[in-house]
Amino acid sequence: MNKQLLVDYTVFEVSPQAINESLTQNNGKLIVSGVLQRAEAKNHNGRIYPKETLMREAKKYTNEFIKERRALGELDHPDSSVVNLNNVSHNVLGMEFNGDDLIGKVEVLGTPSGNILKELFKSGIRLGISSRGMGSVKEVMGEGEQTLEVQPDFELIAFDFVSNPSTHGAFLSPVNESKDSKIKSNKYNNINRIITDIITEF
Repeated sequence: MNKQLLVDYTVFEVSPQAINESLTQNNGKLIVSGVLQRAEAKNHNGRIYPKETLMREAKKYTNEFIKERRALGELDHPDSSVVNLNNVSHNVLGMEFNGDDLIGKVEVLGTPSGNILKELFKSGIRLGISSRGMGSVKEVMGEGEQTLEVQPDFELIAFDFVSNPSTHGAFLSPVNESKDSKIKSNKYNNINRIITDIITEF
């Protein structure tokens, strides 16, 4: 089977309190933690990541990238297997399994893309996070829609923050939205306009 670029979104939830505490306690640095990927569960792209494969790649990623402080990720959805340094926005500081959930700690960097990411968070923009890797898939028996199992040749590349996840629920919500002050989902249809506004402020 031929390898392909596999991009999958998962829920990455952070409380408003955690974000405020991070900015206060880390001299303005934003460090958040949440679920980076989930094993043994069919995602909205119809793919399942076996835990053995995901554990192997998490360990490899930790040893080769996190420990050397180069577990970099990009802002927005790249279509490449190479991390573009011009677009780096964050660095993964650590990861560990909690059951089938791969939990990670992520630092938003002071790069141009990182500053945009930070300002988007502070503005209450809902963002998602995705895993990016290379690997092949195999169709397996499943109920209803097609189910694809990620094969052992999978190689984890990076985790990226994205503006328009295709998967329902794959969002990071840094602001506590009350019933009276909810952010309308259609308020920011054009993410490029938002980023342009932020850049203008700098």
